[in-house]
Amino acid sequence: MNKLFKFKQFTINQDRCAMKVGTDGVLLGAWTSIEEKTNSVLDIGSGTGLIALQIAQRCDAELIDAIEINEDAYEQCVDNFEASPWANRLFCYHAGLDEFVDEIEDTYDLIISNPPFYSEEVSSGDKARDNARQNNALPFDELLEGVSKLLSPEGCFAVIVPFKEEKDFIGLAEGGSLFPSRITRVKGNPNSELKRSLLEFGFTKETIVEDELIIELERHQYTKEYVDLTKEFYLKM
Repeated sequence: MNKLFKFKQFTINQDRCAMKVGTDGVLLGAWTSIEEKTNSVLDIGSGTGLIALQIAQRCDAELIDAIEINEDAYEQCVDNFEASPWANRLFCYHAGLDEFVDEIEDTYDLIISNPPFYSEEVSSGDKARDNARQNNALPFDELLEGVSKLLSPEGCFAVIVPFKEEKDFIGLAEGGSLFPSRITRVKGNPNSELKRSLLEFGFTKETIVEDELIIELERHQYTKEYVDLTKEFYLKM
């Protein structure tokens, strides 16, 4: 099951990845702002490589790096990169963020991450999936510390977190001199609670642009905003 996910310009193999292609990753890869001067991009915790591939489709950045600590996911990410039209611009490192920070001296214009979410202990019986979902494998403070070292002075950091974690995440980010510039809060349908927060940060304090995104009006009836955001990727949009 879930072995192949076909997008308009690339295909994701995901049989060896704990975390399969999901709405969160697609949203982040489609929503993130890309400046014309963006030459270097880093995807932290790349999994299948989905977000890095979306960014490669959306821009001409010469260098799109990804890091993935899980060996199976790393190998799958490399395969997905190599099978894509942008193989010459994509590179995945098999590393944890802490060791990557110690090794890399350059900074990136854009850093993007769909990090593990659950701060509470969760167990589905699938250890790889649990590690991919729990932020004890990559705590938010460790993620933000790494980003503050790897982001260029005028760079942008984009991330998706649970809505209930938004306030704490922004507080942690400010400790690393990263300030929110754009926030989109996501809910499944008009009557559901806010579920996710898409956040962009930089080193400069700016007026925050805030809005809300609703995915579906009802089951399988997608909002115009969601379609407009994701139609470059999903086959059936």
